[in-house]
Amino acid sequence: MVTYIYGQTLGCFLLFLIQIILVCADNGSCDADRCVSEEKGMASQAVVIYDESKISPFHKPNRKFLFVGKELVIKQDWEGLGIAAVVWDAAVVLCEYLEKNKDIVNGKLIIELGAGSGIVGIVAALLGGKVTITDLDEALDYINEVVDDNIKSIPGLEVRVQSLDWTKDWPDYSADYDIVLGADIIYIEELFDDLLKTFLQVCHENTKVLLSWRYRYDRDKQFLEMMRQHFTLEEIFYDSSRDVKIYLGKLIQKNKEKVK
Repeated sequence: MVTYIYGQTLGCFLLFLIQIILVCADNGSCDADRCVSEEKGMASQAVVIYDESKISPFHKPNRKFLFVGKELVIKQDWEGLGIAAVVWDAAVVLCEYLEKNKDIVNGKLIIELGAGSGIVGIVAALLGGKVTITDLDEALDYINEVVDDNIKSIPGLEVRVQSLDWTKDWPDYSADYDIVLGADIIYIEELFDDLLKTFLQVCHENTKVLLSWRYRYDRDKQFLEMMRQHFTLEEIFYDSSRDVKIYLGKLIQKNKEKVK
């Protein structure tokens, strides 16, 4: 009897710990006050009920979205590919903006940089764009799977997935694109110079850059200042609920040769 009670108590305690971890994961970090509050609220419960709503959306195996009248089921792989394989708010906000402003991408030649889940490129294709979705080699199988799962069966869409490592591949691309898309790609300071070179490589004087961005670190603003040496940048949209801004950039042609 003693062994049985001990085992049952230990099992409930472990379930309790798991619930606390899931609550903390909801915001991507552990908030001590919130965890203590949850602990007080659950301390008297004999059994902890699993609640999927407490799981951070970034840790879910997939997320569902409705764009252009189509349900998109985006697989996520936090455990395998980390931040590259989840749908971030900046991507969702950019998708919503494009859906409301279809003419920006309809019939245009488009490249998405640092695509991650590929959802922005997928929505641009559904809106009539001719889209090249790019990211590092290790993310391509994942992106291809997401693309195939969602739009492979739709006739007439023009989408391709290609490798683009900003540190070395940018010379392989030419300035053929009408639209350059980027969502939450400003976060690694060591790559700022390479990212800027990539922007300069794929843009001509009439190219429009749509950069969806959430401010997190002071260094992020540093990249925007680097961009302003070569591009005009205008804030064209702000989603206050998710603290995401969208910038419109256009190349200042006379400055393009400075970063070569």
